[in-house]
Amino acid sequence: MDELDIVILFSVFLILLCQSTWLYMDARHRSRYPWFWAIWGLIQCPMPLIFYWLIVRRKRS
Repeated sequence: MDELDIVILFSVFLILLCQSTWLYMDARHRSRYPWFWAIWGLIQCPMPLIFYWLIVRRKRS
């Protein structure tokens, strides 16, 4: 594993962690299954974020 691989891996981990944290905090604020969104946000990117914006945030607007 060279230095570039480590940087890419760290970047992906950071993106997933930030996405999951934001999903959890916003879903908790809106009372919309925060643990479900947080766990799904840790698994993949960007589908949970897109679905969250389409399903949860649009219903409230």
